[in-house]
Amino acid sequence: MKKQHYLGFTALILVLAGLSLQIDTHLPLSSQWQLIRFPQSASQFAEVFFLHSQLPRLSITILVGAMLGLVGSLMQQLTQNHLTSPLTLGTSSGAWLALVIVNIWFVDWVADYSALAAMGGALLAFGLIVSIAGIRNMTGLPLVVSGMVINILLGSIATALVILNSQFAQNVFMWGAGDLTQYSWDWFLWLLPRTSIAIVILILAPRILTVLRLGQEGAAARGLSVLPAFAGLMVMGIWLVSASITAVGIISFIGLLTPNIARALGARTPKEELLSSLLLGAILLVITDALSMGLSLWLEQTIPSGVAAAAIGAPALIWFSRKKLTAQDQLNLSMSRGKKQLAMPVVIAIALSCLLGVLAYVFISHGSQGLGFALPGEYQWQLRWPRMLTALSVGVALSIAGIILQRIVYNPLASPDMLGVSSGATFTIIVTGIFASSSLASFSWGIAFAGSMSVLVILLLLGRRNHFNPSNFILSGIALTALLEALVQFSLAKGSGDSYEILLWLTGSTYRVTSINSVALSAAVVLLLLTVFAISRWLTLISIGRDFANARGLSANKVNALSLTIVALLCAISTATMGPVAFVGLVAPHMAMLIGAKRVKEQLVAGSLIGATLMVWSDWLGQVVIYPNNIAAGTLVAIIGSTYFLFLMLKSKFN
Repeated sequence: MKKQHYLGFTALILVLAGLSLQIDTHLPLSSQWQLIRFPQSASQFAEVFFLHSQLPRLSITILVGAMLGLVGSLMQQLTQNHLTSPLTLGTSSGAWLALVIVNIWFVDWVADYSALAAMGGALLAFGLIVSIAGIRNMTGLPLVVSGMVINILLGSIATALVILNSQFAQNVFMWGAGDLTQYSWDWFLWLLPRTSIAIVILILAPRILTVLRLGQEGAAARGLSVLPAFAGLMVMGIWLVSASITAVGIISFIGLLTPNIARALGARTPKEELLSSLLLGAILLVITDALSMGLSLWLEQTIPSGVAAAAIGAPALIWFSRKKLTAQDQLNLSMSRGKKQLAMPVVIAIALSCLLGVLAYVFISHGSQGLGFALPGEYQWQLRWPRMLTALSVGVALSIAGIILQRIVYNPLASPDMLGVSSGATFTIIVTGIFASSSLASFSWGIAFAGSMSVLVILLLLGRRNHFNPSNFILSGIALTALLEALVQFSLAKGSGDSYEILLWLTGSTYRVTSINSVALSAAVVLLLLTVFAISRWLTLISIGRDFANARGLSANKVNALSLTIVALLCAISTATMGPVAFVGLVAPHMAMLIGAKRVKEQLVAGSLIGATLMVWSDWLGQVVIYPNNIAAGTLVAIIGSTYFLFLMLKSKFN
């Protein structure tokens, strides 16, 4: 790239900055310039607002955008992976968890040590990634998937902490959605010196990255200490991300998109890509923030900039994943095939474990003398059996949904939470409730079904062109999930009286389930399970291949449509009744395969038992392990499921 390109980027930043300042102001340009030159002359409200809100917001937007763009380029060049970013490495969730912990238990440290805490959390997330993939194998899709799993794991822990300390809940809603609103220069002045390390990166990184392009062995042969150089640059990048997150919250996709845009515009050398990404990051975030401000004025409610970034970034990630995936970005995660044949003693052992969970749920609880065995009274029984039945039903429903998805898209990573199917139901429920001003208890399954089915239709339309390529399909699901979760965060960020109730529901809790809800849910799940058993032969044929199924007289398209409708129904009724629950639809089918359930009917039976067992034990443990406080079953399942999945990925590394 020539110097003219950088001058052009800089001029564009200035033009966009000037246009951004014209949003929500009645001051003429001459008055704005006069205030910038002589800030002490401000006397009217509009002038004070311009000086102490609009200008700081613009300044921190440019600064944060530049840092996210720079770090995105640094991470992508270090890993030689065009899908790497703070979002895909899970560092954002790590920083969020650390900040939640500091705000709850170490309030006196917030002013001085928030950025260090955020960096510690981000490094924890990155350490998990490295332990799974290894520095020598930071390849495409496994890196993205493991980053998403870590996001769910750390995010679930953070949500559980917020629930258990509800007095802090409202403080994190807007921050989680990414808010650039400023009311003084304090945060900008706090962030500016902490980003000075970017100068060190711009000086040292180009030479190191140039050598690393020769490969790690080639770089080592030329005298570069690969591991210290990699770790040093990555730590500096994570520091910049952590400081930015501390100041303005989570803003996704900027660090992922800007390096790819820079390369598309002609950046070839490491130095060119770093500088271009820095400037493009500022440009993209200024545009995003201007969009969020314009929408806020139009809709007469605050739209966090992080939501606008997700709305732009998610479609861009989908487009990029379809156009740019290379061989090294494809799925190379080997999922263990397990036993060759299903052993009946194993099935009986799982069934007994499920039965023990049911007995513990009914007869073991906290009393005046602590945890003990007791026959439930009428009141306790009326409280317990609907929750227990709901947990069992949701476990079965999500397991079946995961089995169907994995078989019809030929992907061992397909599950309702990975592909955004559950997020679709969650989003429609929350948004409908907010705009209809109704409580969560009044939602019908139909609203959730519309959301789940919409996501599935979008995924099918996106996947058809690439013949349902596993990598593209998963990345599209991840992008849709990120977008929908950002919109959910926006709904929570409104700060209404229902926000805390919605947050409780988002953890996947049975606390609000009534007897009518639980009976209706279980009846629907049984009916759908029988339907799946009735079409099990179709699923067997289509699992072999669509061409094979068509050759046997089966319409693969009709089977797909029917199967995906069943998946949407299962996700909808589960989510509407209990809230979103992650990983059951991924872990249960895989565990069933591990114990030898290869045939469809065997997998349905074993997977359903595993899902039910996992859910009933999680719900019971959540009620007794930290009594009198509760941990939602969805939170415990997410922690257990993500840990199990990370173990599988770590195991595959050594196979």
